[in-house]
Amino acid sequence: MPAGVMIPARNMPSMISGNGNVNVFGSSSGLTLGQPNNMMEVQLHPLEMTQNTSESEIARMRDEEFDSTTKSGSENHEGASGDDQDPRPKKKRYHRHTQHQIQEMEAFFKECPHPDDKQRKELGRELGLEPLQVKFWFQNKRTQMKTQHERLENTQLRTENEKLRADNMRYREALSTASCPTCGGPTAVGQMSFDEHHLRLENARLREEIDRISAIAAKYVGKPVVNYPLLSSPTPSRPLDFGGQPGTGEMYGAEELLRSISAHTEADKPMIIELAVAAMEELVRMAQMGEPLWITSLDGTTSVLNEEEYIGTFPRGIGPKPTGFKCEASRETAVVIMDHINLVEILMDVHQWSTVFSGIVSKASTLDVLSTGVAGNYNGALQVMTAEFQVPSPLVPTRESYYVRYCKQHAEGTWAVVDVSLDNIRPSPTVRCRRRPSGCLIQEMPNGYSKITWVEHVELDDRGVHNLYKQLVSSGHAFGARRWVATLDRQCERLASVMATNIPTGDVGVLTNQDGRKSILKLAERMVISFCDGVSASTTHTWTTLSGTGADDVRVMTRKSVNDPGRPPGIVLSAATSFWLPVSPKRVFDFLRDENSRIEWDILSNGGVVQEMAHIANGRDTGNCVSLLRVNSANSSQSNMLILQESCTDPTASFVIYAPVDIVAMNVVLNGGDPDYVALLPSGFAILPDGTTASAGGIADAGSGGSLLTVAFQILVDSVPTAKLSLGSVATVNNLIACTVERIKASLSCENA
Repeated sequence: MPAGVMIPARNMPSMISGNGNVNVFGSSSGLTLGQPNNMMEVQLHPLEMTQNTSESEIARMRDEEFDSTTKSGSENHEGASGDDQDPRPKKKRYHRHTQHQIQEMEAFFKECPHPDDKQRKELGRELGLEPLQVKFWFQNKRTQMKTQHERLENTQLRTENEKLRADNMRYREALSTASCPTCGGPTAVGQMSFDEHHLRLENARLREEIDRISAIAAKYVGKPVVNYPLLSSPTPSRPLDFGGQPGTGEMYGAEELLRSISAHTEADKPMIIELAVAAMEELVRMAQMGEPLWITSLDGTTSVLNEEEYIGTFPRGIGPKPTGFKCEASRETAVVIMDHINLVEILMDVHQWSTVFSGIVSKASTLDVLSTGVAGNYNGALQVMTAEFQVPSPLVPTRESYYVRYCKQHAEGTWAVVDVSLDNIRPSPTVRCRRRPSGCLIQEMPNGYSKITWVEHVELDDRGVHNLYKQLVSSGHAFGARRWVATLDRQCERLASVMATNIPTGDVGVLTNQDGRKSILKLAERMVISFCDGVSASTTHTWTTLSGTGADDVRVMTRKSVNDPGRPPGIVLSAATSFWLPVSPKRVFDFLRDENSRIEWDILSNGGVVQEMAHIANGRDTGNCVSLLRVNSANSSQSNMLILQESCTDPTASFVIYAPVDIVAMNVVLNGGDPDYVALLPSGFAILPDGTTASAGGIADAGSGGSLLTVAFQILVDSVPTAKLSLGSVATVNNLIACTVERIKASLSCENA
């Protein structure tokens, strides 16, 4: 019988006599004295050991007991008579595992702690052991490792508990001996210093940490435990007020926000957390490392990712790049005028984030909040999100992404926010864009400024991009880190202008009424969001191409507006077209925003003189401003018309957006009234560099490169939402946009000549 095999109870001789005395194993029983040791080997379990008994000590005790019992057994066999001799063959002596056998099994255990039958047989054959011996060794080893793991966790928890107990004792002593600094008497119950209050909050946080670690240890015992900050749910910080209403990214409420995405399950959450933690580590290293991971371009203005070095540095991640996908990676650094805490709140609040980046984010939604952070801030916050990223033109398909966003505080005044796609957890054949770890590192600077290092790293299928925009998209300037940072910098300046109180009063037309400024800026913000949402190739839009020639084709779509106080009711016809101009983006921007040159392209002004009535500067660049214009019609029988216009520019994109407004409603807004009830149908222009080397510097490089100009109009064709759209209305809007394009080309061609 092989060593270590249990003997069934029916085959065991009686070891207890009738008087209750235990019989000694004798030779007549047919059992050698080595068999009880074999039985011990089968039933050995670490839970029966003392805490300090190691595997080597157990083996030593077995050998000593085996030697003594084997010696006695041999003497009994030699002195026994022939009738008492055991007819069965003698049992094989037990040998302790050799050092080589232990080393080989230890090495195999590190690779595979749960070998199957085939692996056990193969390992036993190599080491000269029975498969059952191998099986029991692995069982004992697993149990020993589990015990050591639990002992270590218990020690850590015991240490934390001792610290908490010491803190509690210190608090009690401080409260019992506290005295009023004014009268010297005992302090009333409920009063405490700021330091004591801070310590209590820290104490509560430590308790939450211990509870979390205990829960994880209980749930994932025997599995790798990742130290991720999945913490309790305190009250989130109060968000900044950027104006607008929740859901302003959706123009007309009848449409869905995003296409349906299969939700993750509870079983996916540990994988999501591990992925987020790994992505955070990768983002921080990507933001801080230089060459050879990032190679500086020849002109010294941009950094290019070395893909081979990236794969070698970060072998894990979300898997290999799909076939046919291209890699876009960029990094940009800037200093912005905003506190680091406010920046974190903007990035972690989906409404504020989509509002600030309305020119890039067309749709966004938070699907699940796995953690809201601790201690009243976003440290450890974890959100599952979906978003759609856009270029302001119907010729560039949007990029949809399903990802997790993770926020972490790395040091005092240093935060990081990272996104990483979850498509590898829920694969979909329709995925055209994957976000590798992307996001920003935020560092606190003096006087309310922050240093931003932004990393954007995606893999995508860009075959749907129109040839007109191929160069811009391939250069990385359409969706890259530079565009994100430039947009954030401009929006931080805009928010600072909203908060400004030292407004110069000497300039003519400058609006100094603080309430009026806030209301006008809030109305202009809603106008810009509405324009950006209505001009892209979002999946919620259905564009119809009218007959034309090449890239100048006009695309139209209709929408119905019902019960929305911010938009006139009825059928709205949107029309847009994009084309190239051999003029620098800055010259196009200056021409379109100037009220003096408006008569050259604005057909709806009917040749009237345009005059600026009010002006609000909202950035360092003079082109960043909100204006209220009056069109003095040449026909005296027509009432004068007001136009609200916002022009904004940064190194990657420029916009001139305007909308006719009612005079009575604007008077209310100028006096600080609610702007949400002013009906707007914005039209305007989006100006981008064409992506050539000459225009790589962006909008600010006057006289270099060409421009990609998108012209978009929204026209109310019928005030009855249930009315049918007539072909005459479509033809009118088509002629309007075609004439506007021709006038712009003619005027800029004359200037260029």
